[in-house]
Amino acid sequence: MKKEHVLAPTPTIQVIERMFSLIDVLASREEAISLKEISEKTGLHPSTAHRILNDLATGRFVDRPEAGNYRLGMRLLELGNLVKGRLNVRDAALAPMRELHKLIQQPVNLSMRQGDEIVYIERAYSERSGMQVVRAIGGRAPLHLTSVGKLFLAADDPLRVRSYATRTGLSGQTRNSITQLQVLERELSRVKQYGIARDNEELEMGVRCIAAGIYDDQGKLLAGLSISAPADRLDESWLPKLQTAAREISTTLGYSGDRDR
Repeated sequence: MKKEHVLAPTPTIQVIERMFSLIDVLASREEAISLKEISEKTGLHPSTAHRILNDLATGRFVDRPEAGNYRLGMRLLELGNLVKGRLNVRDAALAPMRELHKLIQQPVNLSMRQGDEIVYIERAYSERSGMQVVRAIGGRAPLHLTSVGKLFLAADDPLRVRSYATRTGLSGQTRNSITQLQVLERELSRVKQYGIARDNEELEMGVRCIAAGIYDDQGKLLAGLSISAPADRLDESWLPKLQTAAREISTTLGYSGDRDR
């Protein structure tokens, strides 16, 4: 999927604009960069770049591993960790979940993995959805019987999936439940291929779900966003809307990649 590049507003204070350009150049490389190269890439005179870099080094925003070479400093990592620590998947998800529910008028669920189960941590729904909410917030369900659970199993390596199957016995709850490892492995292969997962009346007869993953700043699957609907009313046109909402939440949590297929 092609990304749109949005131009950030230009700072009104020139020295801050220059500082940002210096940080951007340092962020583009893992190794330290010479003052000469920094000056060339930013278009700043070497003396100007040197003066600003020295000030940034005083605040530990920039390091000087050796004379004339610079790299990003530990202060940026400390501040980044503070921001990351304040990010909460539930807080990030609430507004997109409510907006998605307004569009489709069906329950929207936010779930996370705990061991061999999915735990429902938030839900957006209304009585007008025409479907009784069976899994309340705090409710749990086996991974292999839920759409979000399949996202997490698909993110595991094959040995972990087999271990899960051995531990749980892949017990079922409906005639549609997947209870054989080979069938589950084929299902997880499709999840990996398309980036979305489905529950086809496997947890409860009469209810189908589709799910998309929510990722953190390291690209790790953190949670899943799913739509539940009566089996005969699940609309495939909801899928792009679901993926958009999941991507919006992931972006808020610092994810910059693209998982949609």
